[in-house]
Amino acid sequence: MDDPVTRTEPYGYSLPLSPTGAAAMVTPPPWHFSGEVVMVEYRADPDAVARHLPPGLEPGPDAGAAAAVWAQWQWCSDSGDELEAPERCQFAEFLILLACQHRGVPVVRCPYAWVDSAVSLVRGWIQGMPKQFGEINQTRAVPAGRAGPPMSGAGTFNGVASVFGQRIARGAVHTRTEHGDPPPLFALPLVHSRLFPGWVPGEEPVTGLVASQVTDVTFTGLRSGPADLWLTDDSAFADLGSLAPREVGTGTVFSYGETLVGGRCLA
Repeated sequence: MDDPVTRTEPYGYSLPLSPTGAAAMVTPPPWHFSGEVVMVEYRADPDAVARHLPPGLEPGPDAGAAAAVWAQWQWCSDSGDELEAPERCQFAEFLILLACQHRGVPVVRCPYAWVDSAVSLVRGWIQGMPKQFGEINQTRAVPAGRAGPPMSGAGTFNGVASVFGQRIARGAVHTRTEHGDPPPLFALPLVHSRLFPGWVPGEEPVTGLVASQVTDVTFTGLRSGPADLWLTDDSAFADLGSLAPREVGTGTVFSYGETLVGGRCLA
């Protein structure tokens, strides 16, 4: 950003604008993320998956492959200033991932996501990630005591997500083995639809298909095993329910880190 001393009007990377730019809810990328992830791979109705894909994306050869993901994140910008305020730099997330492809190249689509932080929600909308508010909780491994699964070896990790007081998702991973291969759907580029509706008469909405660009990707402590998954069948969440599991596969828990540097337009 420009030197605030030279600015003569309010500015910022995001709203709200201010004389110094420091009031912006979201700071400019790159954004660094470190998280603990509970992930359940499953198979959804291929037709339902296809209906969730925008023009430019196709189901691909593994139609119906999907995953439900719970994650507890901590993030910061290059300065690391956000780490001084845990209430700002920590959030929980639940999302759905769908296998698909763009021009024959495997990618992943996130049709639904819920977070418990306003900063994360607004940052997601900038990216085109469809984040909404929700309450997300998951089991954490513990280094001491018995109030949780151990840091290594066998254990059960649960995840739940609720919206407006109603539970919409529940999953569990019963870890059995340790391995070094990350889940395929978590290792592929995410493709989002940026959408800013028109507001003034005659204005066209800002739209576009974009892929996230990340660096410094790290997977550690991968453990996998049998899994359970349930998605709501309530009519209020019918679109999410259409992606309910037909078959539940392997679950994996792991620690993950990345740097999100920006987006790339997909023609």
